[in-house]
Amino acid sequence: MALGNRYKSVTGAGTLAALILVLVFGSPWYADWVTNNTNPDTAGGWWLRLLSWPRWSFDSSDSLRDIIVGDLKAILLVVLTALFLFLLPGSQLARARGTISQFFAGWASYIFAGAFAALLTTLFLANPSLLGAFQSASSGAGYGFFVGIIVGLATLGGYRGTK
Repeated sequence: MALGNRYKSVTGAGTLAALILVLVFGSPWYADWVTNNTNPDTAGGWWLRLLSWPRWSFDSSDSLRDIIVGDLKAILLVVLTALFLFLLPGSQLARARGTISQFFAGWASYIFAGAFAALLTTLFLANPSLLGAFQSASSGAGYGFFVGIIVGLATLGGYRGTK
C-alpha cells in the first residue's frame, strides 16, 4: 500500500524538509565546498552560499562559544520551523489540502524560524548588541525568504493532524 498525502502532515513534512536543508547544506563539508568552488558575484554562487547559512560544525579549532552558537542556530531553525508550522492557521483554514495557503504557511514558518533563530542565538555571542541582534534577524529572515520556498512546497497536500 502506497503512502499518499493522506498520511503526510503539514508539520511533519515541513519539519523534515527543514531538517534535511540544515543537515545537508549547513554541514561543514558543504560549507567548505561552496566557499572553495562558487563565485559569490553570480546568482548561482550567491544562492549556493545562502543555503549554507545555518552552519553547524564540530571543528576543534573554533572556540566553544562559536561552536555552540552555530549549532544552536541550526537546531533552533528546525525546532522553530516545527513550532510555527503547528501554530500558523493558514493551512488549518484551507478548505482543501494542497492549497496555496499551505504553501504560504510553510514558507512563512521558515522565514519566522530563520529570523528568530538568528535573533536568539545573538544573545549568546561574546558581546551581544541590539544592532547585532537586528542584523542577525535580518540575515535569518532573508535566508528564510529565499530558501523557505522549499519548505513551503514540502507542506503542500498535507493534513493538519486532525480530520
